[in-house]
Amino acid sequence: MKNTHTLSRFLRAKNIAILLAVPVLFVAGTASAQIKDPIVDNIVKEGTDNSQLVTLAHQLFDGIGPRLVGTPQMEQAGQWALQKYKEYGITARYEKWGDWRGWERGISHIDMVTPRVKSLEGTQLAWSPGMKKAVTAETIILPEFADSIAFQKWLPAAKGKFVMISMNQPTGRPDYNWTEFGTKESFDKLKADRAAQTDAWRKRISNTGLTARTLPVALEKAGAAGIITSNWSAGFGVDKIFGAYTKKVPTVDIALEDYGMLYRLTEKGEKPTIKILAESKELGAVPTFNIIGEIKGSEKPDEYVMLSAHFDSWDGGQGATDNGTGTLTMMEAMRILKKIYPNPKRTILVGHWGSEEQGLNGSRAFVEDHPEIVANLQALFNQDNGTGRVVNIAGQGFLNSYDYITRWLSKVPAGIRDQITTNFPGAPGGGGSDFASFVAVGAPGFSLSSNSWSYGNYTWHTNRDTYDKIVFDDVRNNAILTAILVYMACEDPAKTSRDRIVLPINTKTGEPTKWPAQVKANRHGGFE
Repeated sequence: MKNTHTLSRFLRAKNIAILLAVPVLFVAGTASAQIKDPIVDNIVKEGTDNSQLVTLAHQLFDGIGPRLVGTPQMEQAGQWALQKYKEYGITARYEKWGDWRGWERGISHIDMVTPRVKSLEGTQLAWSPGMKKAVTAETIILPEFADSIAFQKWLPAAKGKFVMISMNQPTGRPDYNWTEFGTKESFDKLKADRAAQTDAWRKRISNTGLTARTLPVALEKAGAAGIITSNWSAGFGVDKIFGAYTKKVPTVDIALEDYGMLYRLTEKGEKPTIKILAESKELGAVPTFNIIGEIKGSEKPDEYVMLSAHFDSWDGGQGATDNGTGTLTMMEAMRILKKIYPNPKRTILVGHWGSEEQGLNGSRAFVEDHPEIVANLQALFNQDNGTGRVVNIAGQGFLNSYDYITRWLSKVPAGIRDQITTNFPGAPGGGGSDFASFVAVGAPGFSLSSNSWSYGNYTWHTNRDTYDKIVFDDVRNNAILTAILVYMACEDPAKTSRDRIVLPINTKTGEPTKWPAQVKANRHGGFE
């Protein structure tokens, strides 16, 4: 395990003294790793020789698919998880905490019909309104405007047209491809041209007096046939797929390659027409929920160690790495623990959170609804940034996190532990994933952060977040790591300290930086 233990000059003197003593604890912890622990050995053996990850991945990603909040697939996935935990002999429950706009994706067809016929790669955005029949119309590009008055004068021209509102990217090659094969001069020129083009397009949008969120609504009200976007993710063939803002006409994302072709044809005055059929169903308000699994503690049942991963996803792909692999890590760790460590000293809980993608809503609701668990939480381990092996654990601003996390990590096999860089005490996470919901109320929640596997470009919220991107060896290691950390946290005779670091002064305000504030869950979403 690599250590980048950093000291803040803003810490109180007594805090500094404590932290300076920590490396001694680490040395002792490392030495203790040499003592064989049959529970750890059996966790490793079970996770290695009897892994259920491939089966779980097939059932969840191929069989059920993405898990957009409010969809039948999210509900189906919840029932599937309950059944799996039943098979493992683990008590699990469905906790409803609110409702959301229900929506079900249907068939989508996007075809260019003139000047030639070509089926286009594209996806209707989540919550895009359903179409009863296909619509064929000409494409137009959002023009440049001097100001919002000029935009308002132009707006009637959008009637009956598919309006393209995304910039035409100058290249579909990711930057690493240019770095590998291009000359420095050509790449520098591309970057300069792209930056200028991006600034110009940003100004084009802002001169309408609207935003990326309100512009589609204005075009819809003006009678546009639909909205065409291309939200390129800076990787080969990859687009981000989020939600629609229109209520009556379709919003579709067309992949960069086909969007660029349409853009050029339109720009050159060839007036291409496209035909769109994007079916979907509105389902009204449907339950939002968390799935909570539990292995009851034998000695300290009212103290808790939690596993954590959000269950929902966007639905451009299968939600495989965001956060399907985190989900499978926690399910597999729970299965292993139930088999190898069925009578933990503390109660083990797992939280599969709903509506993380809309603002950590499931975990925020749990924190609000279960103060008795939060108050007695020994530690929470969350994983949510792709399929890669865990390579970083930070202390989230908890002063003594170095002590206990280092001791727990000491029992992890060197082949897994040595990949991990630690940062203590770190700074409290204010968002990003569900551990932050617990940190905000002073409970020790930690992120098991994975290495990239080009997560940001290729699978985070994209149309390529699919089964084939899973690296099962890494996920297997993560499940073993999580199970050992949970076992160690359960066995630790001491309750974890919640002492916080003294945060540095905000250089802009001159005031001390504040610990992240608790944010309430949105318990009735998607209708705005």
